[in-house]
Amino acid sequence: MDFGTLALIVAAGLLGPLLSTRQNWHLPTVVGTLLAGVLLGRTGLQALDTTDPTFTFLADIGFALVMFVAGSHVPVRDPRLRHGIGPGLARAALVGVVAGAAGLGLAAAFGTGNGAIYAVLMASSSAAIVLPIVDSLELTGPPVLQLLPQVAVADAACIVALPLVIDPARAGRAGLGALAVIAFAVVVFAALWWGERSGLRRRLHRVSEERKFALELRFSLLALFALAAVATWSHVSVMLAGFALGLAVAAIGRPRRLARQLFAISDGFFAPLFFVWLGASLNVRDLGEHPSLILLGVLLGVGALLVHLTGVLTRQPVSMAALSCAQMGVPVAAATLATQLGLLGPGEAPAMILGALITVGVSVLAGGAAARRQAREPAVTPPPT
Repeated sequence: MDFGTLALIVAAGLLGPLLSTRQNWHLPTVVGTLLAGVLLGRTGLQALDTTDPTFTFLADIGFALVMFVAGSHVPVRDPRLRHGIGPGLARAALVGVVAGAAGLGLAAAFGTGNGAIYAVLMASSSAAIVLPIVDSLELTGPPVLQLLPQVAVADAACIVALPLVIDPARAGRAGLGALAVIAFAVVVFAALWWGERSGLRRRLHRVSEERKFALELRFSLLALFALAAVATWSHVSVMLAGFALGLAVAAIGRPRRLARQLFAISDGFFAPLFFVWLGASLNVRDLGEHPSLILLGVLLGVGALLVHLTGVLTRQPVSMAALSCAQMGVPVAAATLATQLGLLGPGEAPAMILGALITVGVSVLAGGAAARRQAREPAVTPPPT
């Protein structure tokens, strides 16, 4: 890799914000960035070599940061979680059971043998997509309070389960590695909690702000790379390391200054680079050579919607159930990990991404429907005193 290639990657990453300019589309920037990678990689011009060790290593850093930011967006401290945690957990469990049957059915129909992976994909929900939609549309009410824990639990559970189902033959080793990463993350959480309670973090913050040291970012990156080292040593993906650290930071409360710094380093460079790398590593031509896999991608997306619509059996509004099917982090992680391990057939990885994009579109439409319904409902005024 040289500076010319790096400039091309950064330029390609700009397609994401360009396609997301229309705010009423609620289109995640990852869509345009993936598309740019597809056009420049194995499918298109082949201008980017995803086997380049430097490119791959930078993409791994981006992967860890993407999952770190995703974990930090899980509303661990949100008091609204407590109010809806019962119904939310029940719905997440129901979706998981139905997704298991649907995943095995799809694998049998297409003869891929990846039913467990499909099940995890369809059961997942993406807090990084659902929460911004909820916040931007100012959705409120009991259904939203029950949606938040459902999405948070599904997101976390599927992130932990994914490495185990990706390579079942090594599930025991992956399980021990996952426990090592989680244990290390608990230690980091304890250190963060002690720093918050003792006032050390606030003192470091003042010094960092006055002297321009960016200490919060430095310590966060130190913890992230240390966790990633543990994950690599224990043969677990850096995905879990990033997500676990993100949860630890979210549980303490992510400082606004750290949020801005993370946004700059992640969304400004490493995350677009990772998604360009992922798009470039996908060979979408395989979908044309194996048309049935286009159907697989569509069925993964539609299947995720139908699986999450089982929430209506527990009196969840249709719009909320459809909104909960949004997924991105888990399909991206599955495509990345399974491609690196050579566990997917030709076209399966693009099919997974296609299914994820379908769920994003559904969630955008469902959020809009929920907002319109909320606007039609009469405002409740308190009785006169």
